Amino acid sequence: MFSGSLPSCFGSIQGLYFLSISNNQLTGKIPSQICNASSFEVLNLSNNKLNGSLPPCLGNFSENLSVLDFRNNKLEAMIPIFAKVKSLRSLNFNGNQLEGSLPQSLRNCEKLEVLDVGNNKIDGSFPNWLESLPKLQVLILRSNRFNGPVGNPITKFPFQKLRIMDLSNNNFTGHLPRQYFESLSAMVESHADEFGYMGREGYYMDSVKVDMKGLYTELVKIQKIFTTIDLSRNQFVGEIPNLIGRLKSLHGLNFSHNKLSGSIPPSLRNLSNLEWLDLSSNELVGVIPWQLADLTFLSSLNLSHNKLDGPIPRGKQFDTFNNDSFIGNLRLCGPPLSKACNNEQEQPPSPRNVQQSEDDGYDNWRVVLMGYCSGLVIGISIGYIVLSSGKFDLWFAQRFGGRTRFKRGRRRN
Repeated sequence: MFSGSLPSCFGSIQGLYFLSISNNQLTGKIPSQICNASSFEVLNLSNNKLNGSLPPCLGNFSENLSVLDFRNNKLEAMIPIFAKVKSLRSLNFNGNQLEGSLPQSLRNCEKLEVLDVGNNKIDGSFPNWLESLPKLQVLILRSNRFNGPVGNPITKFPFQKLRIMDLSNNNFTGHLPRQYFESLSAMVESHADEFGYMGREGYYMDSVKVDMKGLYTELVKIQKIFTTIDLSRNQFVGEIPNLIGRLKSLHGLNFSHNKLSGSIPPSLRNLSNLEWLDLSSNELVGVIPWQLADLTFLSSLNLSHNKLDGPIPRGKQFDTFNNDSFIGNLRLCGPPLSKACNNEQEQPPSPRNVQQSEDDGYDNWRVVLMGYCSGLVIGISIGYIVLSSGKFDLWFAQRFGGRTRFKRGRRRN
């Protein structure tokens, strides 16, 4: 394990394109001489104890730079302006003490796929100019000082490639970003054919930390099929939009610790790949939709500390959840809570009973249609027999007036 300061001689080594000194005990500042290494493609100094400000030249020193990973250090001051690093694919400053606003010069990095500036002191409004980055797949702004509303797109189709969206633990306000949810194309389909991991650059692989099932977990490799949205611990208000049910490839959804109101939308049943759902510590009302029991991959559910009422759905995944998933909703009843439902609180239908009811309804309509079709065929047949008779023509003329147009053919002798 290396310790001490980072040697400035690295900047004088010509042809050095890959430098990774992560997971050591390096201290002190990053020397500005490192910018003399204009051939760098990967620079990984993560998980050390480097401090001080970032050299301003970092945003200009190598046109070939693809990965810049300085996470988990003690770096301070502002993020430098990125003017010439247009080949940058992955930028990770997570876990430092960086301040100021996010530089808009990052919009020049058209190849950027991963942007992780979580766990810093960055402030300002939501950087909606990031929408214009056509390849952005991971956006982590977690635990900063961002504020104001989210969801005023400046492009027609924002964030189409985004797979991981973590805006948690800031001071965002207003309604949930409905217009962004409408455009998250990469979260609509499961893309099961896209196996593999994101961002392999030689011996370097992209790595991020996300909240999974209530635990802050490091993904040492990011699967291409992994998708999650975390907007928890903000000041969002209003209802959860029904269109969230379009994002069928979502593995995790966390809207907890906000001020959301209204009911839980039954459209969440369409999130067939969902593994964890956290809507706790809001102001949600109404019953828990029985359709949520259809989420067969759901292994973690937290609806605690809301204003939900009525019986808890039974069957399938709901039989695996304990009290912690529902506590703090004083009007909820039924297992696993100790509070029993009274006779006036109608038990929700189990998915099996609902399916049976739907099948019975289909059978009833099938009988009606069969009877209708049979009667229609018989009626047409009788009508044809009557109409083909000359007596009907004579009767019609006598009943409604007019001359008969039906002529009998002459019998030949």
